[in-house]
Amino acid sequence: MSTLPDFRLMRPATASDAVRMRALHPSSRYLAGGTDLLPNMRRGLVATDVVIALGDVEELTGLHEEAGSLTIGVGVTLATLAANKLVQERLPALAQAAAGVAGPTHRISATLGGNLCLETRCRFYNQSEPWREANDYCMKLGSDTCRVASKSARCYAAFSGDLAPALMVLAAEVELLGPLGTRVLPIADFYREDGMAWLAMAPDELLVAVRVPLKNGWVSAYEKVRVRGSIDFPLAGVAVALRREGDALVGLRIALTGVSSRPESVSGLEAMAGHPLDDTALAIIARQVKLGTKAMETTLIEVPFRRRITPVLAKRLVERLWGMVGDNPIGPS
Repeated sequence: MSTLPDFRLMRPATASDAVRMRALHPSSRYLAGGTDLLPNMRRGLVATDVVIALGDVEELTGLHEEAGSLTIGVGVTLATLAANKLVQERLPALAQAAAGVAGPTHRISATLGGNLCLETRCRFYNQSEPWREANDYCMKLGSDTCRVASKSARCYAAFSGDLAPALMVLAAEVELLGPLGTRVLPIADFYREDGMAWLAMAPDELLVAVRVPLKNGWVSAYEKVRVRGSIDFPLAGVAVALRREGDALVGLRIALTGVSSRPESVSGLEAMAGHPLDDTALAIIARQVKLGTKAMETTLIEVPFRRRITPVLAKRLVERLWGMVGDNPIGPS
């Protein structure tokens, strides 16, 4: 499908209006920057007769510091995030993740909320309609079989958003608005390990903001591997936040993207607290990252490569941040 199908466009003035419109049209889709939704609609991957455009909702575009945290509306563009001095200085992993998404023209339109809610992707799904039809489709669109894991009861399409792992290591929370009011949850709890139902958000809810703590003592970074140096989604992305006191590692958070149906928070790092970053510590990091890497055949790049490169990337970032601590590090608690 090369042209957009017909649909009705609705423009709410407030977030509450958007939620009410969604309740009236359950099959509608929210539109922010449109850099993912519109191409998917054009290619027949998303079908809806109502699109709720959020561009006029000013409350979604705020970015302000208050009570020791930074609140970011989901309508803030990635270009704005990447260029913001406070984000660059206090939350560098977030700035780097935003700056690394797609290309410059995409980042002018693409938003924080769009990247956090990015559709999961798979080489068996993100194809033309003739290709999908010739291959009898997949579980994510019109079939009962996952082409990645044919005997699986769930879809293994991969989540490839860049900002989620950065916000996970920065201990961020997300704010959701629904008909019954607002609820807040840790960003890690916003995701599920299911390629078809990867967001822990009710159908009648709207993601409205992200809150990120601003506290001293940590450094952070984000880096990814992709086929081309721009445009492409990550084959594997790693975010790290680290806190060091003298020769002791007192805090370490690592999160991954592109290697599962959700962004993965790496577990088992707590035992490293109070110890130096030596070969033993790096071996633990590599082992735990490897355990958290669940890459499947969702891209054209071989799975063993993605599984090998992820712990290497994590160790490289941790070593870099360890060496930066003398440069007045600041970041989340």
